[in-house]
Formats: sequence, C-alpha cells, structure tokens
Amino acid sequence: MTEELSTLYTNLLAETARISWAELMPFFARGQLLWVAAQLDLVAVAEAIAEDRGSEVSAWMQAGLVMRLDDDQAQLWQAQDPDNLWAVVLAPWVLVQQRTDNAKQ
Repeated sequence: MTEELSTLYTNLLAETARISWAELMPFFARGQLLWVAAQLDLVAVAEAIAEDRGSEVSAWMQAGLVMRLDDDQAQLWQAQDPDNLWAVVLAPWVLVQQRTDNAKQ
C-alpha cells in the first residue's frame, strides 16, 4: 500500500488478533459475528463499516464477501476448531476472517 494509512485503519489494525472459535461462539449466538471473505482486507472492511461507507459495504454483502456468519459455517468451525481465525471488534459487531496462506495480514 503506497498511500498513508488512516488513523482509524491503524487503530483497528492494532486491535486485530488471532482468536479461537470458542471465544467467538458467544458473539455468533448473539448474531453479532460478521464473516469477511479471505480475499478482502479485514481491517479495510472494518474501517468502511466504521465510516458508514454503505455503498461499499453493501456491494461486498451483495457479492457474498461480507455477511453474518451462518449456521453451516459455525458448525464447520465447531468441528474443525481452526487456528487461523482473525478478528477485530467494531461494537456491536465482531468481524472474523479465516486466513489463507495468501491472505493479507
């Protein structure tokens, strides 16, 4: 990234961390868990939500790249207990992403 990072992006980045499915389950149960596709920058999505950039967020949602975590994915993570989940809190939401080897970190 050649442009300077915003203060909000930098703050969100500092609060992004690896997390276990067990720690995320209460947020899923309350409907507060948003799944972010691996090809997106988790922090950039959080920043767009925080800045109320509705058209950008809506486009991701319509493309199936950002959505409330569904029951099928929750059951899969419950069974697999993946070690590559990353999250950032943007109250009341927790955004979660399962990283792949080529995902941004």
